[in-house]
Amino acid sequence: MVVRVVHTFSYFMSQRDRVTVTIRQDLLRGLDRMVDYQRIRNRSHALEVILSRTLSSETRQAVILASGEGVNMRPFTYEIPKPLIPVNGRPLLEYGINLLRNHGITDVIITVSHLGTKIQEHFGDGSAFGINIEYVVEKKPSGTAGALMVAQSKVGDAPFVLMYGDVLLNLDVSDFLQTHQQTKASVGTLALTSVADPSAYGAVKMRGTRVVEFSEKPDVDSEVSRLVFAGCAAFDNEIFDYLNDNKRKVFSLERDVFPKLIDEGRLFGYVFEGQWFDVSTPEIYDRALQQWKV
Repeated sequence: MVVRVVHTFSYFMSQRDRVTVTIRQDLLRGLDRMVDYQRIRNRSHALEVILSRTLSSETRQAVILASGEGVNMRPFTYEIPKPLIPVNGRPLLEYGINLLRNHGITDVIITVSHLGTKIQEHFGDGSAFGINIEYVVEKKPSGTAGALMVAQSKVGDAPFVLMYGDVLLNLDVSDFLQTHQQTKASVGTLALTSVADPSAYGAVKMRGTRVVEFSEKPDVDSEVSRLVFAGCAAFDNEIFDYLNDNKRKVFSLERDVFPKLIDEGRLFGYVFEGQWFDVSTPEIYDRALQQWKV
């Protein structure tokens, strides 16, 4: 079957050429299944997305923050680090690693502290999971921003993924990264999801795709955004410029870094609709056990 691909739409505002390609019918059916008329608008857009993911992504690296003490998950975390808590027979962190690998992220840096040797023993060098793993050991947990700063020496110049080690999420990482890389004004792009009660997470307000406000533990009323940060971000290497001027031993991306990026108009959001669990309390853990689908 011959498919005529016409590049006349303007959602990326870039130069396009008219081309004609020949595609097997089974592949064409797969292409059509990608079309949801929202993120993927039509057959031509689907083909462009696939080519862009294959040819243009610079990102092969991720940092996973797995050094927290998991205080809210005690007594589980007295004996086992939170990223190794089992969900349907597999450690929590294993789902995140598999997600990254399935989207071409092959070099992973994991920050560890509390019971960190158990994480290192389970995942080793990553070869059993189809990736390469390096570890950064923190003597004491230093917050989300502090842990990222400790990993700086192992992070390359290309954009990278940051993922929290205690989240379960069904995210199209490839499309997420592509969106980040096409937003030239961005230093960081946050994966955002919608919840009924944002008070435990922090509400994110956007204007278009730009983040304009990040409110930690807001009072919930009709005016509060239901969008929350899902514990996964894409950053340019420039993010470290916003970390290195900090003098505190413990500091947070949410409290200390995101506000600076927002003030400069350099933080953006990507809303996704897949499953998400922040496994931070026994109640959420119980819900994840019942509802999480691989």
